[in-house]
Amino acid sequence: MLELAIRGSKKYYGWMLLLLGIIGVGFLFYLKQLDFGLGITGMSRDVSWGFYIAQFTFLVGVAAGGVMVVLPYYLHDYKVYGRVTILGEFLAIAAVVMCLLFIIVDLGQPMRLFNVPLYPTPNSVLFWDMIVLNGYLFLNIIVGWNVLEAERNGVHYQAWVKPFIYLSIPWAISIHTVTAYLYAGLPGRGFWLTAILAPRFLSSAFASGPALLILLCLFIRKTTNFDPGREAIQTLAKTVAYAICLNVFFFLCEIFTVFYSQIPEHMDHFKYLFVGLHGHGAYVPWMWTSLALMVLGIILLVNPLTRKNEGVLAVACVVIFAGTWIDKGMGMISGGFVPNPLHEVSEYIPSVPELIISLAVWCVGFLVLSALYKIAVSVKEETRA
Repeated sequence: MLELAIRGSKKYYGWMLLLLGIIGVGFLFYLKQLDFGLGITGMSRDVSWGFYIAQFTFLVGVAAGGVMVVLPYYLHDYKVYGRVTILGEFLAIAAVVMCLLFIIVDLGQPMRLFNVPLYPTPNSVLFWDMIVLNGYLFLNIIVGWNVLEAERNGVHYQAWVKPFIYLSIPWAISIHTVTAYLYAGLPGRGFWLTAILAPRFLSSAFASGPALLILLCLFIRKTTNFDPGREAIQTLAKTVAYAICLNVFFFLCEIFTVFYSQIPEHMDHFKYLFVGLHGHGAYVPWMWTSLALMVLGIILLVNPLTRKNEGVLAVACVVIFAGTWIDKGMGMISGGFVPNPLHEVSEYIPSVPELIISLAVWCVGFLVLSALYKIAVSVKEETRA
C-alpha cells in the first residue's frame, strides 16, 4: 500500500514539498544546535526543560486521544466509528513520531538516547516512558496497517491482530499517565506535585486529540471522495465536550486546593502564570487566553444547536486545540520551573532557533500524517468504488 502515498494531485505534491522545505530549514538550525549546544535555546540553569519537552508533553496527549475511537469500535463494536478508527490510529502514529523527535532534539547529543536501553534503570520513570511510547508506536503501526490492508482485500483482519488491539487500549492510557508521573514525581516542584496531574493530562488529551481528529475528518470530507460520517463526527464532538469540561474542572480543583491551603510555594507558580510574580509575567496573557478559549469551546460544544452546526463545530475544535496547546505546550513546563525552589524568578522565553526547530518537527509529523492519510483515504475510496 505504500505506493498510494506517492500518488496524488499537484496540491498534494505542493503540500509535501512545502513541508520538506520547512523541515530542511529546521534541520540546518538543528545542525547549528549540535555544533553550539543547547545554549542557542532559551533554556538555562533554572529551566532545564523548555519548548521541546512542552511540545512532547502536549503531543503525547494527542497520541493518547486516539483511544477515544479505538475503544468504542473494537471493544464495544460501535460501528459508527468504523470509518474514522484508522484515522485515529494513524494520527497517533504521527503524534508519537513527533514526541520521539522532540526528545531527540532536547537531548543536545542524540547519541545519549542509547543510554536508556544500554543501561536500563527500572526505578526511573524515564525508562518506562521510553517503553510505553515506543510500544504504543509499534502497536498502532501493527494494528492500523493490518486492519487497513484487510479492508483493502475485502476480508476480516487476522485473529492474531486482536490481542494487539486490546493491548493498545490500556497502553494509550499509560503513555500519558507515565508522562504525568515524570512531573508529579519531582518533590521540589510544587506546581507538578499533585495527585490530580495524571487525570488533568488525560482529560486534556481526550479533548485535544479528538478535536484535531474532527478537524481532519472535516478536511478529508471537503477535499476527497471519502466521508468519515456525520454521526461519527458528532459523537466525537460530545467526547471533546465532556473531556474539556473535566479538564477545566480539574484545573479549578487545583486552584481551590492551592489558594485555600495558602501554601506560598504552590501559590507562586499560579501567580506567575496568571498575574505575574516579582515584576515578571510573560505568560500572563497566554494563560488567560488559554482559559478563555477552553471556556468558549465548552459553550460551543455543550449546546446542541451550535455543536450540530459543523462550521461552528470546526471553530470550537480549533479554540479547544489552541487552548489546550497553550496550557500544556507553554504553561505546564514554564509554570513548573518558575519560580525555582529558592523562590527566584528566572523567566524562560523560547529562542528563534528553538521555535524553528520545533516547527520543523511538527512538519515531520504532518508529513507522516499526510502520507498515512493519503494511503487510508485511497483505500477507503477504492473499497467504496
